[in-house]
Amino acid sequence: MKIAVLLPCYNEEMTIGKVIDDFKRELPESTIYVYDNNSKDKTTEVALAHGAVVRQEPRQGKGNVVRSMFREIDADVYVMADGDDTYPAEFVHNIIKPVIDGEANLVIGDRLSNGTYFNENKRKFHGFGNTLVKNLINGLYKSNITDIMTGYRAFDRLFVKSLPVTSPGFEIETEMSIHALDNNFLIKEVAIDYRDRPEGSESKLNTVQDGIKVLRMIFTLFKDYKPLLFFSCWAALFFILGLAAGIPVIVEYVQTDFVTRVPSAILAVGLMLLSMLAFACGLILDTVAGTHRKQYELELIRISDRIKSEKTL
Repeated sequence: MKIAVLLPCYNEEMTIGKVIDDFKRELPESTIYVYDNNSKDKTTEVALAHGAVVRQEPRQGKGNVVRSMFREIDADVYVMADGDDTYPAEFVHNIIKPVIDGEANLVIGDRLSNGTYFNENKRKFHGFGNTLVKNLINGLYKSNITDIMTGYRAFDRLFVKSLPVTSPGFEIETEMSIHALDNNFLIKEVAIDYRDRPEGSESKLNTVQDGIKVLRMIFTLFKDYKPLLFFSCWAALFFILGLAAGIPVIVEYVQTDFVTRVPSAILAVGLMLLSMLAFACGLILDTVAGTHRKQYELELIRISDRIKSEKTL
């Protein structure tokens, strides 16, 4: 069974050597790939010196790196971690076991359950952001995932080769989770420890800017994957606003047989029209999404058959 360890990196010369050595110790039979995302330091030189396969990704952003990794690398089991030494390599056996046993297409390394993330992470608002994103996604998909945004994951070949990566940056973990939930992939969480970056190592994650990007990604994928619910929410909002603007006009007409609040009447009609249009858009796009989902299932069957045929050769 071919195992690939994927390490996206940007300016990680301080930690990448240790990360590579740790994974080589735990998975000596694996191939370790380091994708250097325009680092200004000696990340590439250090990774090569420690025996990793190093490739370059000129398009900036973690999502762009993951897209290239998934396209270019063929393996049976994929492990993805960060190059900053925050995810202990010794947990990799627990993470890949459900994939090897066929119990999961996606395994999530859960940093939050045992409390180590909250004890180790010193960056403000990261805990709040993780909780917000987790609650939004679990609420939309009636799921119970504990750690949506962890960077320590394992995948099988079917998941990797069928994931349409659209995120350019740190939204990629959120996109993976939503994609897996919406398409009924087998998901399993494994509790892991988390340790903060060593002193002198700097995080590339901007809490506010990347947090906004993650929320925008949730908004976009919600629209794409659940259009009827998405547009029904807007239809309900416009309907309520239309009632608020129109009820006084109706009451006045019933009482006096005249309408003096002409602007309110026009506004109420416009809001009701918007409500009907939003609901109609939801119905149409829900049909389109349903057709797309059926086509995607057929594509999954083709990819699965191709993977099985490759294993028998």
